[in-house]
Amino acid sequence: MPKQVSYNTTNSAGRKRKAEDEEPPPDDRMSTSPSPSLHQRPLPPTRITKRPRPGTSGRPLVLSRLLETLDADSLRNILQTVCQRHPGLGAEIEQTAPRPSVSSTLTVLKTYESALETAFPFGGNPTSDYAYNRVKPALTNLLDALADFTPHFLPPNESQASQSFSYLDIATEFIHRLPDWSTFQHRLHKQNAYEEISKAWTLVIQEAAKRAGGIHIQYGGWDQKLTKHNQQSEGKLQEAVDEMSKHLGWMGVPAAQQYGGRPDDLGSVRQELLSGTYGANLPVRVGPW
Repeated sequence: MPKQVSYNTTNSAGRKRKAEDEEPPPDDRMSTSPSPSLHQRPLPPTRITKRPRPGTSGRPLVLSRLLETLDADSLRNILQTVCQRHPGLGAEIEQTAPRPSVSSTLTVLKTYESALETAFPFGGNPTSDYAYNRVKPALTNLLDALADFTPHFLPPNESQASQSFSYLDIATEFIHRLPDWSTFQHRLHKQNAYEEISKAWTLVIQEAAKRAGGIHIQYGGWDQKLTKHNQQSEGKLQEAVDEMSKHLGWMGVPAAQQYGGRPDDLGSVRQELLSGTYGANLPVRVGPW
């Protein structure tokens, strides 16, 4: 008689329910199991873009690098040559370039004065005709520079009287330092320079007197400086001194030379009167007068 195999359906069903209980719900499976698309999808290869390098053959510099290598003289010569070939560029450069200041002009004039001093021969008489012939080109360059820069600082091109007076003060100092040659004909250079700078002083004084009641003439001590220049030039700036005296007298502020006193003393008294501090340092008398 064959042996009968009995199946315990109760245990089988229990294990099946236990497995189903342990199996996570569909949502949990999606959240915990890794996405096959992230692991199995191949990533595109990274492409490295290389900049094309120029060849090793020679080539000229770009304009910006070329300009960096030029000094002031070379750049100036290039600009002058280009403006001569293309005259229209000259006006554009004049409009684009900044206005020359008194300090920058002083630097240029000092350069010409240094060239003049260097041109003198060693030894001998520095006022002789031989010395004059040696330094004549450098002397001409300095005089031409003064003649060109002076109108730039005069009205109506220069509207600020203080700028005009500052330049004239400096320019007059350069004229004082010009050589006094032995030959009369050679001394005409300095004499003519004094005449032109005196006219420039006169023009600036006249225009300054028309503006703001001539306040620019009263302040700054320009009358004192002009008087000193006139003394140093042996009266060659008398025309400008007379113009200054006329306007200061009209404004009730006498010029220093009208009183025969020292310009420094009268100028200091004037400043103290204007500031209200006159007599602050004077001793005070105590007792009967």
